[in-house]
Amino acid sequence: MRILIVEDNHEVARQLKNTLEDELFVVDTASDGEEGWFMADTETYDAIILDLGLPKLDGLSVLQRWRQSG
Repeated sequence: MRILIVEDNHEVARQLKNTLEDELFVVDTASDGEEGWFMADTETYDAIILDLGLPKLDGLSVLQRWRQSG
């Protein structure tokens, strides 16, 4: 299972990534909304952990873009 974590707090992202990788998930991370939107728009993920308070593009706007693009 491939998971994307979109989180601007590097420590939180690191802890989530390490925990999920320990359970044998494949994990990518993005540190702002624009990067997260681009990654999920160009790659396939089974699940996304999305922070709402992100720099550059907030989490709700990212979610709206994903929904609009299908």
